[in-house]
Amino acid sequence: MSVLLLFAFKTNENQKFGTIDVERINIVEADGTVKMIITNVAQFPNGETIVNGKAINKNRKKRSGMLYFNEDGLECGGLIYDGAKNENGHNSGLSSTYDRYDGDQVMQLLTTDDARGDKRTVSSSLRFSDRTANVSREEHNKIFAEINSITDKKLRRQKRKEYYAQGLIGGTPRILLGKTGSQNNGLFLFGNDGKRKEER
Repeated sequence: MSVLLLFAFKTNENQKFGTIDVERINIVEADGTVKMIITNVAQFPNGETIVNGKAINKNRKKRSGMLYFNEDGLECGGLIYDGAKNENGHNSGLSSTYDRYDGDQVMQLLTTDDARGDKRTVSSSLRFSDRTANVSREEHNKIFAEINSITDKKLRRQKRKEYYAQGLIGGTPRILLGKTGSQNNGLFLFGNDGKRKEER
């Protein structure tokens, strides 16, 4: 039986299945480059995981979803989601993101639902942001590793502000369409400094 199954998966003919239960699927090119990962929570790549010869965001929380990779093997977006009850109520969220080349997200479709006791906050929006082009994703991760290694909270905030002022981390919001965390609905435009410019 094992030989038959092995032969079936090596054939070039399309295989048809009714239902497949699987923890993770890697979509790869002929040369082995990973182009997409579809995964459950446990198999979500983080920590010391290497994909396409490059380190994944080490401190990223494990979630079920998908990650996308471009022709150079660089992560370029993804879809993640979660949701569960807790002692205070519940929290859930879904985020579909699209990244700049070798950088962080510049477009995001986001929804969150947070309940704490009698208070419930639901926010859904489409967001566009500018991201620094001065560092690669790998360099960006190294900077945050340095920041997170600082145990003193005051010094850690100061170092974060310094890197932000240098344009090495962070992003500047440009457009937001939807409902904000403060429960305002509308189209929000932001100036060069990232502050809200116009509300409609």
